[in-house]
Amino acid sequence: MRAITRSAALIVCAVLLFSGAARAQQMMQQQMQQRGDHLTPYDIFRLQYTSDPQISPDGKRIAYVRTSANVMTDTRETNLWIVNFDGTDDRALTDGHDNDTSPRWSPDGTRIAYLAGDEGHTQLYVRWMDTGQTARLTELENAPADISWSPDGKWIAFSSRVPVPGPRLAPLPQAPAGARWADAPRMFDALVYRFNGLGYLRPGSTQIFVIATDGGAPRQVSKGDVSYGSATGGGPQLVWAPDGMSLIFSANLRADADYEPADTEVFEMSTADGAVKQLTHRHGPDNSPAISPDGKWIAYTGYDERFQGHQTTNLYVMGRDGSNPHVITPKLDRDVVSPRWASDGSGVYFHYDDQGDTKLAFAKLDGTTSVITQHLGGGGSASGGGAFSLGPNGTFSITWSLNDNPGGVAAGSVGRGEPKLIVEPNREFLAQKHPGKVEEIWYESSKDKRKIEGWIIKPPGFDPSKKYPLILEIHGGPFGNYGDRFDVEKQLYAGMGYVVLYTNPRGSTSYGEEFSNSIHHAYPGDDFYDLDSGVTEVVKKGYIDTDNLFVTGGSGGGVLTCWMIDNTHRFRAAASNYPVIDWTSWTLTADISILGSKYWFAAPPWEIPNEYEKRSVLMHIKDVNTPTLLMVGEEDYRTPISQAEEYYTALKLLKVDTLLVRFPGEPHGVSRRPSHQMTKVTYVAAWFEQHKKK
Repeated sequence: MRAITRSAALIVCAVLLFSGAARAQQMMQQQMQQRGDHLTPYDIFRLQYTSDPQISPDGKRIAYVRTSANVMTDTRETNLWIVNFDGTDDRALTDGHDNDTSPRWSPDGTRIAYLAGDEGHTQLYVRWMDTGQTARLTELENAPADISWSPDGKWIAFSSRVPVPGPRLAPLPQAPAGARWADAPRMFDALVYRFNGLGYLRPGSTQIFVIATDGGAPRQVSKGDVSYGSATGGGPQLVWAPDGMSLIFSANLRADADYEPADTEVFEMSTADGAVKQLTHRHGPDNSPAISPDGKWIAYTGYDERFQGHQTTNLYVMGRDGSNPHVITPKLDRDVVSPRWASDGSGVYFHYDDQGDTKLAFAKLDGTTSVITQHLGGGGSASGGGAFSLGPNGTFSITWSLNDNPGGVAAGSVGRGEPKLIVEPNREFLAQKHPGKVEEIWYESSKDKRKIEGWIIKPPGFDPSKKYPLILEIHGGPFGNYGDRFDVEKQLYAGMGYVVLYTNPRGSTSYGEEFSNSIHHAYPGDDFYDLDSGVTEVVKKGYIDTDNLFVTGGSGGGVLTCWMIDNTHRFRAAASNYPVIDWTSWTLTADISILGSKYWFAAPPWEIPNEYEKRSVLMHIKDVNTPTLLMVGEEDYRTPISQAEEYYTALKLLKVDTLLVRFPGEPHGVSRRPSHQMTKVTYVAAWFEQHKKK
């Protein structure tokens, strides 16, 4: 019998899903038609999100990025918008399909530098705010990044990858004229040779450049063969010194950087001759440098390396010459992100996650810390995030989100109450569509009475006297957190009539280092009890149909989805998206192999094979009988497609009802294409509908 081709196999998978779930799909479509005021999968194309708000130097305007989905091209597009600080005159600065990002005001506020271009052709542009005239400053083979204005506005620093020769074994004969030979093989000699979202990496090094803002060719400032950033997108985070004579940045300049990727240092580089001075000296990350207005101090983030799964990132301050480095947030026990100096040099602003909420905070140099505001977020996910910028006289802007509102951009002033939401791109849309209401819960784990935080999304029009099916949705990471931020996928499940539970089991961030490291060298493990206890807690409320419990999650949530059905039969069906199934094969095929072998495990798999086997969900599959859907992107190098295929084949051998869905062109997360994200949610719901007990 002829072998089935790959394309034919994909068609077979689709037919199996829809033929087996035709009635379920029909029911779902009828429900969507009847619930015109509920969110539906197609609304993924309608929702818009904001990011990267930047206040002008005079504090009167805020430039920001707005992301939308183009239903005709099935792509996500970003444009620059601008709004007055009081919320008036919100309008587009750029349009079209060039994916404009990273707006940065010139020091005098007359211009904005930004990046724009379709995939693979991003360049640096400057726009004059009085006339709207725009000039392209670069024509680079590789995209610029880390753009930063000099204090006098005459220069912009940036980083960019520069190609270098790759490995070669031997010269080869050339093809005769007119001959059509096969493409030459690709050769790799780096530990990280492919990366999620980027594909197979071309040999190169990240270098630092400056370019005159009135035109001309960029000048490479950095010297030598060393790379000032990783091939995977980690740039040097460039900051100009107040005198405009040097750049402060963070980089890993170790010869063995692939094997110690977190060991960055803060450096200073002369823009005149590229001379480099190392300012920090310790084993561990030193990132996000920010220099004080008087040029005397540098704030930065980091920790002393202990090779733990999670380590609290502290806020440090040191002298300009690297002297007297010290922590100024020793009691915070939360991860500090994006330090920015107050304009008077009195302290440092930053944001951090605390119990699932992202807060903007301020630390004085004596260590006194205060919260300025909360609910930073954006981007359509309950996972942590958010951004802020500072203006004069204590003004600030943030991206703002709550779990039932995608939010937008908010602006405020320190000490003058809560900021005002001034940009709401989904205001009119949400006047017609009503997300489910969200309830925060705390409960005890059956393992050790540890307190666990979670959230319940109830379907729009929720009636507590009725019984609803429940979806347990599990976050990835595993060192991450869910919180009070709008999540489109969970809201879509609620719009289909499900109660959705999502929680922060042990290992989640935003509860302190001890809580996060309770899964250190023990994942997956006792987190099962945290998640299972959450389901039991919601069932106690009386409105859950206990015959229709379902579980799903992606990445680390895909791992724990399989871990749940390895340990219990209470779920009617499961949907595991882009999971890790076998830790040995994952460590040797993933793009972050060093993380697994050096942080998540005590040693590589050949030294402690039993530990890798014990913690692999594949090794606990023999008693699984839960119908399981597996979905993964074909260009996923974070949890390679072979992981889902292993679990699928094992379930087939066990004769458990299963289905494998592969998304072409998708990296980790299956959301590069809006239609694929829509399909992912629809397929999960269809799988659950197909296996409901009627």
